Amino acid sequence: MPSKKIKIQIMSPNLLDNDYLVLGEQLIRQWKIPTHYPVQLAFGSFRHTVKVIPLARFDGVRISQELAGKMGVLPRSSLRLSYRPHSTTLQFGPLVGVLISRDYAGASDRPFGPITMFCRELVKACQRQGVYVYFFTPDHIGTSSKSLSGWVFGEAWKQITVPAADVFYNRLTTRKLENKPSVQHFMKEVKSSYGSHFFNEKFLDKTEVFDALGRDVSVSRYLPESHLFRGYSTLKMMCGKHPIVFLKPVKGSLGKGIIRISRLEGGAYQSMIALVGGTKKQVYPSLTKLYSAISPKMKTTRYQIQQGLVLIESDRRPVDFRALVQKNRSGAWNITSIVARTAGSQHFVSNLARGGSLSTVKDAVSRSSLPIGVKSRVSAKLRKAALDIARGVDAQIPAHFGELGIDLAVDHHGRIWLLEVNSKPSKNDNTPMGGSKIRPSVKQVIEYARYLSGF
Repeated sequence: MPSKKIKIQIMSPNLLDNDYLVLGEQLIRQWKIPTHYPVQLAFGSFRHTVKVIPLARFDGVRISQELAGKMGVLPRSSLRLSYRPHSTTLQFGPLVGVLISRDYAGASDRPFGPITMFCRELVKACQRQGVYVYFFTPDHIGTSSKSLSGWVFGEAWKQITVPAADVFYNRLTTRKLENKPSVQHFMKEVKSSYGSHFFNEKFLDKTEVFDALGRDVSVSRYLPESHLFRGYSTLKMMCGKHPIVFLKPVKGSLGKGIIRISRLEGGAYQSMIALVGGTKKQVYPSLTKLYSAISPKMKTTRYQIQQGLVLIESDRRPVDFRALVQKNRSGAWNITSIVARTAGSQHFVSNLARGGSLSTVKDAVSRSSLPIGVKSRVSAKLRKAALDIARGVDAQIPAHFGELGIDLAVDHHGRIWLLEVNSKPSKNDNTPMGGSKIRPSVKQVIEYARYLSGF
């Protein structure tokens, strides 16, 4: 059904009854909305029966203050409206709920800490498209999934009661919060009771991703050899096959806890451990000695062991690539951006948190030692790999994702390799935004929400 962006006028008390709604005569005729018997008004999980009053030469919608309060709609909002004749339902929306890790109720200008700017940008993008968005944390989830307390932005940030949304966007930053029984129960409830969609619904771990993608022939060519680390025998087998291997925490992020192991001449081995301030190097006379030193770490954390790759370099520092892949207004995967990340001078991982720097793909590839003919094809190969991998994740992992951060590497022959897939790409306030500009990545989230909700 078509939808129309329409201004909401909230009437002063006693000017309009709670059970009536005023709509322009032209739209009523165009959509064949009945005025002689009641229709259902829907907004997320909210339902209310109203009678429609036509008004000539009027292009908005008028509702009572009480009805607006029950819907959680602020004055001067613009929402999309569509009419579903089969169920005689006037549907406002889409209503989008963004689940975030924490809020700071006392900090009225930055209630969400480092992601406040991102949330504000999301509000702007929603206002332009006639979408209504609110933000909530696991602590806002109550006993009923039908409504909850959420943050909305009008003149300023404020908390109000809002219905369960048509579409939920999971921006939780820890597995601990995501796995809380209240969060898991809420996700299940809103999907089954109200048909809500919940995307980016779970964290991915490295073993799950590599095992799943290994089953997909269209993607397996991008995968370095990778196994769940099971002790000395796994280490010996991998070091026997590859001159460099990496040990990565299965549930790690930001390069934390990564260990690089390389074989030296004469049978010795070197370990390099990524630390916040730099890299800790150690040489061991044998693999058994190295294993004895690192094995205590393995008792408390599950690790994935991965074939080491010789990456292209820029200014003698290793470079990898982060692709942001998002679903678009047609529900199809789309490349939003790909950037090159060059490791800091004291690091072997490229994360910005560890002194890495960003550049364009073109700039990083032009500085590398790849042959000219290979350089010209890298960008297209990275795009193809990112889309293949995103589709592979969709096909092989039973969960709903709307965006993925896909880390890729290019070796000295120009071959593309997958390093990691992240279902919660960072949204911290590290990208300064000017004025009313809205990044394509933010716009895409809203367009996908519209696709999911039928608006």
